[in-house]
Amino acid sequence: MSRIRLRAGALASACGAALALLSGGGALNAQDESGADVIYTGGPIITIDDARPRAEAVAVDDGRILAVGSRDEVMALRTTETRMVDLAGRTMLPGFVDAHGHVLFGGVQALGANLLAPPDGEVTDIASLQETLRAWQRENRGIVERYGIMIGFGYDNSTLAEKRHPTRLDLDEVSRDVPIYLIHQSGHLAAINSAAIDMLGLAASSPDPFGGVIRREADGEPNGVLEETAHFEALAKLFSRLDEAAWMGIAKAGTDLWARFGYTTAQEGRSTPQAIALLKTFAAAGKLEIDVATYGDVLVGRDAVLAEYSPTYTDRFRVAGAKLTIDGSPQGFTAWRDKPYVDPVGDYPPGYVGYAAIRNEEAIDAVDWAFANGIQIMTHANGEAASDLLIAALDTATRKHGPGDRRPVLIHGQFQREDQVDAYKRLGLIPSLYPMHTFYWGDWHRDHTVGPQFSDDISPTGWAAARGMIFTTHHDAPVAFPDSMRVLDATVTRRSRSGDIIGPAQRVDVMTALKAMTIWPAYQHFEEETKGSIEVGKLADFVVLSADPTAIDPEKIDTIKVEMTIKEGRTIFERGE
Repeated sequence: MSRIRLRAGALASACGAALALLSGGGALNAQDESGADVIYTGGPIITIDDARPRAEAVAVDDGRILAVGSRDEVMALRTTETRMVDLAGRTMLPGFVDAHGHVLFGGVQALGANLLAPPDGEVTDIASLQETLRAWQRENRGIVERYGIMIGFGYDNSTLAEKRHPTRLDLDEVSRDVPIYLIHQSGHLAAINSAAIDMLGLAASSPDPFGGVIRREADGEPNGVLEETAHFEALAKLFSRLDEAAWMGIAKAGTDLWARFGYTTAQEGRSTPQAIALLKTFAAAGKLEIDVATYGDVLVGRDAVLAEYSPTYTDRFRVAGAKLTIDGSPQGFTAWRDKPYVDPVGDYPPGYVGYAAIRNEEAIDAVDWAFANGIQIMTHANGEAASDLLIAALDTATRKHGPGDRRPVLIHGQFQREDQVDAYKRLGLIPSLYPMHTFYWGDWHRDHTVGPQFSDDISPTGWAAARGMIFTTHHDAPVAFPDSMRVLDATVTRRSRSGDIIGPAQRVDVMTALKAMTIWPAYQHFEEETKGSIEVGKLADFVVLSADPTAIDPEKIDTIKVEMTIKEGRTIFERGE
C-alpha cells in the first residue's frame, strides 16, 4: 500500500482492503459504506503532482478525491453503489483553472454574432462580416425586437482583407434603424453604426474621454470606431438596456462555454458592482456548475470589492480581489509602449507609442489601496511603459506596507523587457501571460507592432521559466474562445497562423505548460490546497482529453478534444451530448 494515497476519512477502509488482499480475501467488502462514490480508470491519469506524476485510477467520495493509485489498489474501494467510469484510453487531468478570462462577457460572445476569423469563425473581409450580421439578425429576431440592438463579437482588422475597422457606413448597409455594436476581438475597441451613434448621443462636439478615442471623419463626425475608454463607456450604456433575464442567459452561456473547454474554475476578470451583484444572484439561484472567481474594477467598485471579498466560495462564486487596467490592446495599437510602434496600420503620428488608460497617480493609489486592505490585485499591463508604472506602484506600496504573501498578478504583459521580469520576481508578482497571441497575432506583431527584433519575446514564458518563476497562461476569452488546447498548443509550439514560430526560445515543455493551466493558476487564486492537481483531499475537478498531450506530437496538440469536464465528481460536459 505504499504507493496509494488516501484521504484520512478512508483510512480504515483502506487498511481493511490491505488486510483482505494480503490474506487472499480479494477486494474491499462490497457493502462497506466508506467506499468510493465514483472510480475513474482505463486511461492515462496525469496528476500534476510532482510526488506522483501519473496514476492508473482515482476514487472520489462526496466530491473530493478519496484515493489515487494503481487500478488494483483503488478498486479495493469499490462498493455496490460505486459508479465506474471507463476512460477508454482517454487521458484525465485536473480541471483547468482559468488564470484570466471574462466568463460573463464570454456569454455575450456565445450569444452574439460570431465575427471571428478562421479557424474560429468565417469572417475574412467586410462583406463576410456584413453577411454574418444579416444571418444573425434573421436567426435572432426575438432578441433584436426585445432589446433593440444587434451585438457581434470578435472582428479583427488585422485579419480582414481590407486591414481596417468597419465604419458606421459599412454597418449602415446592414441596418440604418437598429443600433449595431461590434466588439473588436481584443475587447478594447468597437465599431458601431449610425443608429448606435445616435443612441449613444455621440457627435462632432463630443470630446474624447481620457484614455480613449472617438475616431472621426474629416468633418469631425464620429466614424463609428471607438477606442478604450470611449468604447467602455459606450458599452456600459448599451448593457444598461439588458434586463436581468438577458443577463442570466448570458451568464449561463458563458459558464457552459468554459465547461466545454475543460475549465472547472472560471474567472470574470473585470467586474463592475452591477456585474458582481448579478453573478451573486446567478450563483444563489444554484445556476453555477463551475466555480467563478471575479475581480472587481478597482477604479469604480472598491466598496463592492471590500463588501463582497471572500477567500472561499458561496454557491460556487466569490469575489477574489480587484482588477486594475493601465493600458490597452497591443494588436489594436493602444498598448502603452516605451518605444514607437514599428508600422501601425492606420492614421498614427510619427513616434506613436500608444497611451495610458489611466493617470499615473490612479495606478499608484489603486495598488496602495489593495495592499492596505489585504486585497489581491490583478493588473492589465501590455506595453513596456505600462509595466514600468506597475513596477513603480508595487515598489511604492511594498516599501509602505512591508512584504507579504499578496500574489499580485500581471495580466498579459505582451511587450516586456528582461529587467522587468527580474523586477516581477523580486516583487513576488505572478505573470499571467498570453501565449495564444503567438497564434492569433504573432505575424501581426512581427510585421506591425514591435517588429521582428522584439516579436520573439512577446508573452515571455521562457524568461519566466528560466528564472524559476510560477507563471500562468490564459485565453482572455471572449477575446478568443476559451480553448484550452489552443492555449496549450501556443505555449508549447508558439506557431503563428502563417506557420512561423514566434520566439522559439520562449517555448516551454508540455508539462510546464500544463502546470501553467492547472496548479499554478490555482496558486495564483490562493486555491492550491483544493485545486490544480489530482491529490487526495482536493476537489474532484477533472478534464478528460482525447489524447495524452505529453505523448502526442507537439504539433498536433491543437487537435486534442475535450471529451469530458467533471466538477466535484459530477460530469457537467460530455462531447457528443
